[in-house]
Amino acid sequence: MDKENIILDKSYKFSLRIIKLYKLLTDSKKEYIISKQILKSGTSIGANINESQSAESKTDFIHKLGISAKEIRETEYWLKLLKDSDYIDNRAYESINKDCTELKRIVNSIILTSKKTIK
Repeated sequence: MDKENIILDKSYKFSLRIIKLYKLLTDSKKEYIISKQILKSGTSIGANINESQSAESKTDFIHKLGISAKEIRETEYWLKLLKDSDYIDNRAYESINKDCTELKRIVNSIILTSKKTIK
């Protein structure tokens, strides 16, 4: 039986939330530019975390998680922009941003721990 991997699970669920947000923005709000940007960055987080699981080395693992960390920061930017431009309300923003912040903390923690084991 596979051991549960919290970061894989959380990043996958976050990607699903981003896809649902994208659908809402394009279908209901007729917003196509920012929604496409957040779709790319928000789903890339989980894709890079998933890719890190088959890294060729600890350095490669850290690099792939580093890409996820950058995508998280970009996603945070798009979320804030969507909130401040009134495409999403504060409640929706706080909910999805909370998940994004949690991913950021976990990814950064894994990166720091992994860097310590290299030294």
